[in-house]
Order: sequence, then C-alpha cells, then structure tokens
Amino acid sequence: MFLKNTWYVAAWSHEVSSTTLFSRTILNTPVVLWRDGDGAVVALQDRCPHRGAPLSKGRIEDGTVRCMYHGLKFDTHGKCVQIPAQDRIPPAACVNKFTVVERNKWIWIWMGDAALADLSLIPDTFWLESPDWRYQPDYIHYDVDYFLIADNLLDFSHLPFLHETTLGGSSGYAESRATVDRLDNGVKITRWFTDGPPAPFVKNLTGWTDNVDRWNIYDFVLPGVLLMDSGSAPVGSGAQQGGRDGAVQFRSAQALTPETENSSHYFFSQAHDFALDQPAVTAQLHADIVAAFKEDWDMIHAQHRSLALDPNFKMMPLPVDNALGHFRWLMNKRIAAEQSLSAAA
Repeated sequence: MFLKNTWYVAAWSHEVSSTTLFSRTILNTPVVLWRDGDGAVVALQDRCPHRGAPLSKGRIEDGTVRCMYHGLKFDTHGKCVQIPAQDRIPPAACVNKFTVVERNKWIWIWMGDAALADLSLIPDTFWLESPDWRYQPDYIHYDVDYFLIADNLLDFSHLPFLHETTLGGSSGYAESRATVDRLDNGVKITRWFTDGPPAPFVKNLTGWTDNVDRWNIYDFVLPGVLLMDSGSAPVGSGAQQGGRDGAVQFRSAQALTPETENSSHYFFSQAHDFALDQPAVTAQLHADIVAAFKEDWDMIHAQHRSLALDPNFKMMPLPVDNALGHFRWLMNKRIAAEQSLSAAA
C-alpha cells in the first residue's frame, strides 16, 4: 500500500522538456510528462485507453501527445481530441491527469484525489534555486522497498562505519546521541559532534586537519523528504549557539518516491555556501556524496536480499531506531486512514 494523497517528487526540472516525452513509474502507475507551449509541466497516465500502449512511445504535437500505435491524440487534460478515420470520440477515450507543481527545480506530483492537493504541504527547498548556494542535482534508482532507504536516512549512527572514508570518519560520531523531535508530518533530528576530526569529505574540500564542531540537523517529512542543515566549524567558535562565522555549511535535499513495492526513485543534492565561484569544489563535493551513496546502495541492496530469504525475520529495535520507528508508524497510520476513507466512499 502507498500513501497517495501527498506530494512526491516526480522529476528534476531539467529532466522534462517540451520536445521529448519523459516516462517514470510512480506508485505502480506509469506517468508521462512533458511541457506544453507555455513551458508548464503536464503529467498524464502513460497508457493509451485503446490498447494500453505507452503514450511515452509517442510524440509531442503542438503541446498535445500522439500515441504512435494507432494514432490517438490527447490534449493536456488527458482528453482524446482525435482518432484517425473516426469522427465520434467515445467518452471513455481519455487518460488520467495528475496535478503537478514545479518548485525550486523539483517537479512535484499528487497521485491521489486532486481536490485534496494542498500547495502548502510542499516542503521548502529554497536553496535549490538560491544564488547563495551551489550544487549538482542527481538521481539513483533502487531495487528495494523505499522504507529501507528511509530507515537509512533516519539514523546517521551508521556514518562512521558504512562511510568511514567518505562522510563518516571518527567512530566518535556514533557515540554522539541525536535528539529526535516528533513532528505532525515526520521527525526533526539534531546531532552535534563537538571537538572531533572533520569528516573525510570536508577534509577534501577545505584541507582542514584540526578538530571541528560538526552538526547534522534535518527534518524528515512525509512521504520521505529529507531537508538538512549541516556543516563544520572551528572548535568553540559558537556554531552550536548559532554563530556560523568561519564555518562551512551544506544544505541537503533528498526525496524518496516509490516506483513499485520493491523499487524506488531517489532524488538528491548537496549544496554548499562557500567557494561559490569554484566549480571544482561543487564537483568534488558531488563526487564525494555519490561515492558515499553508492556505499548506501550496496548495503541496502544486500540487506534487501538478506531479508528476502526469510520473510518471517523480525528486526530487533534499538534506541537509535526511535526516529525510523516513528516515521514508519506515522506512514502506516496515514495509509490506513486513507484506505478507510477510500473504502467508505
């Protein structure tokens, strides 16, 4: 079961154009996206009602889409406007249209009841469009249930072990306890590691060797969006009290979108607010992040294969699982409530 009445990231803005049809499966539903004559993003179900052929195998004609199996043409609302050699167009000749919003370089899609789509629920990722930050957008495909990826993002105590040479570094980071605050739509996690060695990727970017005060503060909100303020500062410079002079700061935007029950889309970026005129710094930061996320990908796929061998295996909870336990509970609660309303209707 998936939560449908919520906003998912469907694509980065640069992935969708006015000249090429773009297809992505979301919540077991094939979706085709393109831009109309005004540049606005259109999202329809990627399945022609005639013979079920993917519309994404078709072509764009004056902002509309032509199915290239038998030639049916659909407008931006999903209504069929032409059937070759046929004057009458059946009312059933239409495809579902999805509500989409383009904001801060992400294209958000609402897969549920369009009447419930609330723009105020879209998470704020302002830095993705701010001139004060630099980053490189990216995407990873996973062949696992997206809850396993969410679990990974909700517990950073794995950083010094799984990411020893990339994001983690000192094992002391795992000894620093995170504060978990429960939100109506997710959790806020705050972790400080003071007077410890800088993370390997920070050393790569800055050349720092002295100890630093390091922080990771992030919201992880429904349906699986991470919004993080992180960084490092000279020891005792007041970063924990809000002073960021002399610090290197990062903003991370990561989003999980289920493809199927056993596959997921992962959109991510890591922005920095220093060396803005040095593209090499952005490239180095991105390379370090990708290397670390490859470590996550390998471990989570190995975990998935292990779990698949024994469907009766029960994970043993630990105190560090507080955040991921609450998130899973909250998601299951919302899904159950949505299913109940749907059944009643």
